[in-house]
Amino acid sequence: MPSPRSSRERRAGCSSSGRPEFLSLVSQRSPVSPDSPSRRKESGSSAAAPMPEEDCMKLNPSFLGIALSSLLAIDLWASKRLGVCAGEGSTWGSARPLMKVIEISGHGIPWLLGTFYGLCQSDSSAAREVLLNLLFALLLDLVMVAVVKGIVKRPRPTHNKMDMFVTISVDKYSFPSGHATRAALVCRFVLRHLVLAIPLRVLMVLWVLIVSVSRVMLGRHNMTDVLFGLLLGYMLYSVVEYCWLSPLSAPALFALWSH
Repeated sequence: MPSPRSSRERRAGCSSSGRPEFLSLVSQRSPVSPDSPSRRKESGSSAAAPMPEEDCMKLNPSFLGIALSSLLAIDLWASKRLGVCAGEGSTWGSARPLMKVIEISGHGIPWLLGTFYGLCQSDSSAAREVLLNLLFALLLDLVMVAVVKGIVKRPRPTHNKMDMFVTISVDKYSFPSGHATRAALVCRFVLRHLVLAIPLRVLMVLWVLIVSVSRVMLGRHNMTDVLFGLLLGYMLYSVVEYCWLSPLSAPALFALWSH
């Protein structure tokens, strides 16, 4: 028969040996459940942390950014809808040859060659002064349009056919329209320095509008390219007037062209 002391020792040994097993089992099952109050408190504190500034800007774009994006989308949509002569299979594809004739009328090469020829044939000092400043205006127009196109680098509309008359490297870009810039500049110059009858003055303004509209109809430019081109050409004439060349300000140039 076992003694009371030995039975107590066995019970104590069992209890002491079983306690570590119980603690390890509890420690394995102790991770906090996702729905526990402590876990909810931790997630709440992490959600309340401030977002980085750049993320806030992405989620809350400025009103100006939204307005510009909307205007750009409208510009692209309207320009594509108005490109009715962009190809032979377009809505007004049969009018494409006429639009290309209008395109040549606003090209820089005919204007430069015509002005240079008139300068060589002119016998009047007043006419030479006007033609020399017109030549200066045309060259300034070419330089400014090329610079802006090289900076902005806006591609031409996707529905445009690259069959333009005599192009250079920057002509693969769309903004601004060189034809619209040149048309506005030449129109303002001619109306200011040539004495024309009222019908001819009206025809000059209509020519500017037709050239500008044809750029969108041919798919060469978007509407904003043409509008900015008209504004740029109008402003360039003010520069020409400010830098007006005369026999007093540029005697060497007038001596070169004098007969």
